[in-house]
Amino acid sequence: MSKIPEDLRYTEDHEWVRVTDGLAVCGITDHAQEMLNDIVFVELPETERQIKQKEQVAVIESVKAVSDVFTPVSGVIVEVNRALEEAPELLNNDPYETGWIFKVKTADESELDGLLNARAYDELVQKEEEEEQ
Repeated sequence: MSKIPEDLRYTEDHEWVRVTDGLAVCGITDHAQEMLNDIVFVELPETERQIKQKEQVAVIESVKAVSDVFTPVSGVIVEVNRALEEAPELLNNDPYETGWIFKVKTADESELDGLLNARAYDELVQKEEEEEQ
């Protein structure tokens, strides 16, 4: 069963975001990394890039698939997790802490209102798992 921290917001595309003082830390969910399986490469976004909510910003390659990563919030990318270049498996091992992908100086925190809370995201994951069976 996937870990779904209560303090995060989620997208229907399986990204998460944690916002503190206008800075959003973003990554993929535990469920996403489970579906991808062994992650072997991460194409990180460029810093200082202006982005809009739901824009494709990164690419993750696993032994199973290639998957786009979309940003949960609009703003400017201020930092990327360079550790993923040498150790993409951090996404598998710890997607919510050491496996974060990028940080955004948010443009409009009200966008968070349109994202899923932990309970709603858990319901989405359960529905998807039922459909796979």
